[in-house]
Amino acid sequence: MPLLRRLCLLALLVALPAGAAELKIDLGHGAQTLESARLAARKDARQIDIPQDVAYHRPMRYLAVPLKALLAGATSADHLQFVASDGFAAEIPASLILDGHGAEAWLAVEDPASPWPALPGKSQGAGPFYVVWTRPEAGGVNPEQWPYQLAAIRRLDEVAARFPAMAPDASLPAGSPERRGFEVFQRICLACHTLNGQGDARLGPDLNIPYSPTEYLRADLLRAYVRDPQSLRRWPQAKMPGFDAKVLSDTDLDALLAYLRHMAGRKSGQ
Repeated sequence: MPLLRRLCLLALLVALPAGAAELKIDLGHGAQTLESARLAARKDARQIDIPQDVAYHRPMRYLAVPLKALLAGATSADHLQFVASDGFAAEIPASLILDGHGAEAWLAVEDPASPWPALPGKSQGAGPFYVVWTRPEAGGVNPEQWPYQLAAIRRLDEVAARFPAMAPDASLPAGSPERRGFEVFQRICLACHTLNGQGDARLGPDLNIPYSPTEYLRADLLRAYVRDPQSLRRWPQAKMPGFDAKVLSDTDLDALLAYLRHMAGRKSGQ
């Protein structure tokens, strides 16, 4: 290696702040690792205000980079997975990020020298990387699509192709409640739960093995649990959030329960 190149590399390494974090991105055409200091130094990085932050439940300000600027080569047909260090794995269609119909995704970057505060009820903050949205209501962005403590972004096949044991019976008509419920399950539940032993997330229990919640909870109690888990089981350490009608409509909740009831008769992986 030429002397000048070695000196430049050494200067760069010395300049990296202690505790700098790395984000891995793999869109299928060459994995890359992005370091927090370099992200913060990008020309398109700027301060953004989030009036009602999903994780902190209050207004927050972040140094952030437009997320779509980091996804060169991604197309609207791509399916992306956002993996957090705690096992949360959010599935987000690339189309929502590339064209959110007014909603815009940002990668918030934590400064190691000035870390974000601890999350409510937790000992850690949302850093080192956090996907936040401006005007999320314009794109119908739900709380599960705000992954924090982000470690990796990767392009994957559709959920049904990766996890066939999750798919409802192929003979069901396209517009059936069970098929719609499978779509709701992917949007709301898959980030934390497995089903029939399949899935990447490891935060919550499997929703079909050994029993589906539809097998041991009355429908009214299950609805109440989805809307507000603490209304059914008081547990200060519980991680599951409630999903109100703004996030999960009554129609979608009906479809989700229809899917879970259907899958209770399609157990596998026991």
